[in-house]
Amino acid sequence: MNSLTMGAPDMQLQGAGIIAAIKAAAITHVVSVPDLTTSEGVLWPLSRDRDLRLVRVSREEEGVGICAGLAAAGVRGAMLIQYTGFLASMNAIRAIAMEYRQPICMLVGLLFADSPEDPEQSANYGVNRMLPLLRTLGMQHLVVSSDADVAQIAPALETAFRESTPLCILISRYPSA
Repeated sequence: MNSLTMGAPDMQLQGAGIIAAIKAAAITHVVSVPDLTTSEGVLWPLSRDRDLRLVRVSREEEGVGICAGLAAAGVRGAMLIQYTGFLASMNAIRAIAMEYRQPICMLVGLLFADSPEDPEQSANYGVNRMLPLLRTLGMQHLVVSSDADVAQIAPALETAFRESTPLCILISRYPSA
């Protein structure tokens, strides 16, 4: 199975833990289109972090190309986007991440994730289609919905870069700052 973990229900999710996991995986650049799900707990604190460089883009597919360029230069980058942006950038993800096996690592906020422990149970069509889509693509992925799940982020990022393979980390709960 390509899913690395499923989240634990009714737990807290701290943005600081997500940022620490990004740093633990030696990520130096975060490419982002603002995401309502992760803005308060991850994006805004990350924008003030002196150890990480925030690259703001207007479209997610730009971020896919920028992350591929960073990887080609030996620099580790990750994208912080919303699931709607993931869906909108499918052609870039298909071509660059999947066909060219680039370590495009995406932290994807699941806006309106009303069933954070199992996104497939969400009433929101886009949210409940994310896991089936990732399985269809054959993309490594994990669901993060609690602080306990955060421990899986850095090892998953390390594996993605070591094996030059894309990774999607679904953030299914609003992280607190």
